[in-house]
Amino acid sequence: MAKRDYYEVLGVDRGADEQAIKKGYRKMAMKYHPDRNPDNKEAEEKFKEANEAYEVLSDQNKKARYDQFGHAGVDGNSQGGFGGASGFGGFDDIFGDIFDMFGGGFSGGRRKSGPQKGDDLKQEVAITFEEAAFGVEKEISISRHENCSSCNGTGAKPGTNKKTCSKCNGTGEVRYATRTPLGQFVNVKTCDTCNGEGKIIEQPCATCNGTGKAIKNKKMQIKIPAGVDTGSVMSLRGEGEPGEKGGPRGDLYIVIRVKQHEIFKRDGNDVICEVPITFVQAALGDELIIPTLDGQIKYKVSEGTQSGTIFRMKGKGIPNLRGYGRGDHYVKVVVEIPTRLNEKQKELLKKFADIMGEDVHEQRKSFFDKVKDTFGI
Repeated sequence: MAKRDYYEVLGVDRGADEQAIKKGYRKMAMKYHPDRNPDNKEAEEKFKEANEAYEVLSDQNKKARYDQFGHAGVDGNSQGGFGGASGFGGFDDIFGDIFDMFGGGFSGGRRKSGPQKGDDLKQEVAITFEEAAFGVEKEISISRHENCSSCNGTGAKPGTNKKTCSKCNGTGEVRYATRTPLGQFVNVKTCDTCNGEGKIIEQPCATCNGTGKAIKNKKMQIKIPAGVDTGSVMSLRGEGEPGEKGGPRGDLYIVIRVKQHEIFKRDGNDVICEVPITFVQAALGDELIIPTLDGQIKYKVSEGTQSGTIFRMKGKGIPNLRGYGRGDHYVKVVVEIPTRLNEKQKELLKKFADIMGEDVHEQRKSFFDKVKDTFGI
């Protein structure tokens, strides 16, 4: 049967560079690998075909001859697609990926049986608006696994010891051979009898059921820096779950939630608040008492202040989380209109309107002109 074009075999275009060829081969090798397709003759043939194509196209000299003369230019050198591949040649990095995918390889099993870092923990901490602005020290309590106090973390009943696993002879690894078109490979996997420990507990501890761990509450003091906001995350290294086989503890992540304030709102590092004033204060001006993060501050508003006017107090906002500068404090003035007037008050307002030359039932001309322009009245 005539051989297929090597570029077609790897699913790449002619003129493809080294990286594209390698990527195409990796894709085909993973797809048709014998471990993924046991007892599948067609997949085995395609796996061989992909190896043969890559063995030629990954070699610049062979590739040049193939591009010029086709299969005739390399048939004497390819040796069925496996010649020149002793020791794997240029296939090392690719086969490493393939074997890792199948849980074997030359180091995958060992990595699993070695020290493993413990799981990370996450805990939410609620603080007030002021605490977020200036920082605070809080005591928190977390639940995490600690060494069992009865067996000191061994998992074995007090007074007994672990036994060496008979299946792996204490190595924590099991080796087995796999035949492939490239020859026989020795794969390494974690021992499923002792789970890579190399030891077996014959009499488990009654307190922890052989796990060697027990859930305990731990209290700790944490310092929350000034300038945090809802969603800010603090990491405490080594305060998570314990590691396995001598591995380090995981980390503890503190997620901040800032409680809503009755007066203040936050925009970045700026603080915004609304201050109500009376019609008289807005008309005649007045000295107001403004609440800020630093306490109450006196601020004079000029006469004729309109509702919605915003003024700024520089540097009275929230400190920057990185430790330099503060935001500003913005105050929005809201003029409150009285809703319950007695007859005398109404009469005085009407006299005031007469003095101003206004008709209390007439809209301001400037507003009416805008309406007329908008709607073409």
